Amino acid sequence: MNSLLCQIATLGPIGRKLPAPGTVGSLVALIIGYFIYQQGYLAMLSATVATVVIGVMAADAYENMSGKKDSSEIIIDEVAGQFAVLLCIPKFASQPLIWFGLAFILFRFFDILKIWPINKAEQINGGVGVMADDIVAASWAGICLLGIFVLLSPYLAG
Repeated sequence: MNSLLCQIATLGPIGRKLPAPGTVGSLVALIIGYFIYQQGYLAMLSATVATVVIGVMAADAYENMSGKKDSSEIIIDEVAGQFAVLLCIPKFASQPLIWFGLAFILFRFFDILKIWPINKAEQINGGVGVMADDIVAASWAGICLLGIFVLLSPYLAG
């Protein structure tokens, strides 16, 4: 079971073998998330919650097996964070690919920048801490995404 959880934590070889694993993990999540998003909000929410719950267990298992705290090889947290930002894209948004691209850019920006309180969430130990900073980064990205949508909505209508 621990071996399977470690594979989930790193998305198999993606987190261990590819350069910029966090960005690649977010990109993988964006592609998968696009198809989940098409199934509706409840599907996207369910996938996000499941990824967070499984991600906490997987990150814990990987930290215990590797002895590394919040290793860059663990990228299930990027998947959960990217999914969380996708929840903020309104279903009625025109040109959803633009909003998906913006969701990706904003999430990566906040995940890399680690402004407050992201940096505080990162200090939590174990799998919860691994996941927490990405969920907080996703919250910042989601707030910005929705703010941009609200500001641009008068120009996007009709």
